[in-house]
Amino acid sequence: MPEISLNILDVTENSIRANADEIEIHIAAQTLEDTLSLTISDNGVGMSKEQLERVQDPFFTTRTTRKVGLGIPFLKQAAESTGGSFSIDSQMGKGTNLEAVFTLSHIDRMPLGDISATIFALVVFNEKIHFKYTYQLDDKKFTLDTKEIREIVGEDISFQQPDISKFIKDFLETNKRDVDGYTLL
Repeated sequence: MPEISLNILDVTENSIRANADEIEIHIAAQTLEDTLSLTISDNGVGMSKEQLERVQDPFFTTRTTRKVGLGIPFLKQAAESTGGSFSIDSQMGKGTNLEAVFTLSHIDRMPLGDISATIFALVVFNEKIHFKYTYQLDDKKFTLDTKEIREIVGEDISFQQPDISKFIKDFLETNKRDVDGYTLL
């Protein structure tokens, strides 16, 4: 996958398939430490020790529609190829926590991509899931919490309703621009 945002989409779809109803995504760039960190946590069904050991193998997948599972192995390779790190922890019945750390300035670090569009798609098309998304650059950050949006618009209003989806899209794009300033991740 050529962009980190597409890896986020793939891993988050794994969380959704694992029946998570709470998913937290945190992206943090720290320029002084020269790191770009990605954390995805969920409260899905979790993985057994055997699954956890095999999940980093590209020839292992729990899906029946294909015989390979490249998302997590590609993400791990992408992080480690920049001198970064990768870890994944999971407990049956409790969920999964994944962290990938990239060297921010490394020439082989793939671009973040259109993270606002990725988060928008996840939130709007999976509106029963509580998403908490935080985007941070040094000491500036913003958070989109779908629980807060639900409190404002009510339980019966769809995130796919045009004025609500426009609000979510604008919120993500405007806040990312404000946090980034003139920096491009």
